[in-house]
Amino acid sequence: MVDDARDTTRRRVLLDAARSCFLQFGYTKTSLDDIAKRANISRPLIYRKFKNKEELFGAVYDDTFDARYPEAEKVLAGRGTKRDKLLRIYEIVVIETWAMMMNTPMVAEFYEACMRVLPEIHAKHERRLFELTKDLLGSKEATEVFMLASEGLMADMPSAAVLRKRVQLLIERFVG
Repeated sequence: MVDDARDTTRRRVLLDAARSCFLQFGYTKTSLDDIAKRANISRPLIYRKFKNKEELFGAVYDDTFDARYPEAEKVLAGRGTKRDKLLRIYEIVVIETWAMMMNTPMVAEFYEACMRVLPEIHAKHERRLFELTKDLLGSKEATEVFMLASEGLMADMPSAAVLRKRVQLLIERFVG
């Protein structure tokens, strides 16, 4: 039991340190030594949890989004209008995540690296958001258009407040 708690704590510290390094230095320039130093652990300890930097990066990307889905699913199952639910889901999964990372030097490279290095993980998270969105918009076609449009809302690296306004406008156009 104590080992489980220690492992959970160590994993959390490691993921937070890795996220911080990836967002500060970028995927390519981040080394496992950088992450170990930031986490205040030894590099061999990283290898006890992850086989390489790519696997650790995937875990960071998953960690960034996985905790958000249960809350989004509660919104979907709860009461409210389609418009309100869609906005809240995008606040949870997209806007809050964007706000957490947008002021870091390598945020754009973080997302680009996941698409390049681990496309299956990126696709998994796109599918999750697609399904949440489709449950509200109803059709696959409308969901595809909505998601393509929502991706474009971040092209100029807006503040979280600007992104929220853009998402609100997009939702108004789709569900009124």
